[in-house]
Amino acid sequence: MTERSSDNAPDCAELSPSWAGLRAQLDEWATELGFQQLGITGVELAEHEQRLQQWLAAGYHGDMVYMADHGNMRSRPAELLPGTLRVISVRMDYLAPDIRISEQLSDKNQAYISRYALGRDYHKLVRKRLTELGKRLQQAAGEMGFRAFVDSAPVLERALANQAGLGWIGKNTMLINRKAGSYFFLGEILTDLPLPMDKPYTQDHCGRCTACLDICPTQAFVGPHVLDARRCISYLTIELNGPIPEDLRPGIGNRIFGCDDCQIGCPWNRFSNASKEGDFSPRHQLDKASLLELFAWNEATFLSRTEGMPIRRTGYENWLRNIAVALGNAPRSLEVTDALQRKRPQVSALVQEHIDWALQQQQNPR
Repeated sequence: MTERSSDNAPDCAELSPSWAGLRAQLDEWATELGFQQLGITGVELAEHEQRLQQWLAAGYHGDMVYMADHGNMRSRPAELLPGTLRVISVRMDYLAPDIRISEQLSDKNQAYISRYALGRDYHKLVRKRLTELGKRLQQAAGEMGFRAFVDSAPVLERALANQAGLGWIGKNTMLINRKAGSYFFLGEILTDLPLPMDKPYTQDHCGRCTACLDICPTQAFVGPHVLDARRCISYLTIELNGPIPEDLRPGIGNRIFGCDDCQIGCPWNRFSNASKEGDFSPRHQLDKASLLELFAWNEATFLSRTEGMPIRRTGYENWLRNIAVALGNAPRSLEVTDALQRKRPQVSALVQEHIDWALQQQQNPR
């Protein structure tokens, strides 16, 4: 059976037999569909809404204008789906078995891709499972409206998961679970069914630990729980269109799509669990690929190899831009210099500028 929402689950003795049975049935269905935990919360997010507005006012979202779109809809689920009374929050582990993290990061000739992005794009997989969960609930409860979301709508998913009892929001802004760390996806079902709610996870087990803040290569954390996305490697390599600020390029190292450092540094990820989903296993051996190998891809190869993967989102131009920066950070070698020089006439002005930077870095003493 799916893990109940921490030790904060409601007292089923206080619920009517029908509600208690339906809640237990939801856990069983969630397990059958591959989710590791399920929790239920209401739609009140006033405290999180205030924090979001402060974060946006500070400009920490950078070019992610969608974070400021839709007014307060992001923190008010009932505006996203009128009539919403409850949010069902679930999590699904994504770390593939036998994935090596530290070794690939330490070898600067290797390409590092965030662990969540090595396999199939999770959006479709998780949303399909969530929709099936919603349909089962609908069949059992009768007439009911619902919508399933996985990063596909303006929803404060970590805040909702926290209030549904799935874990606490750590200093690295990730949702952390004592038994599973933070290597998992989140998804939500908005429903007008007045389901019994789980208690919020109110404990913060980070304590005085600042490992996640200290390890950040670009010092993107303004302080605990506050991330300046403009300095975050995930933002720079995925969200940002245009040139990567020069002062941040050395800190990117060999990370060409996303970054896991603030999770790698978290002691709670000692308890992370390997995913049982084969679709999350690395494709095309991208967990072992060299920078030069990936830099040699033409656009057709990029589109073919990244089909159905999160990596496709960055686009070919930004893919080359990111790898050029990583090659600039790689150990000095004639092979790297030759690859950069050969690629330069074939690419856009944006990529050429990053190649020029990389060539200059290759010439500098290390």
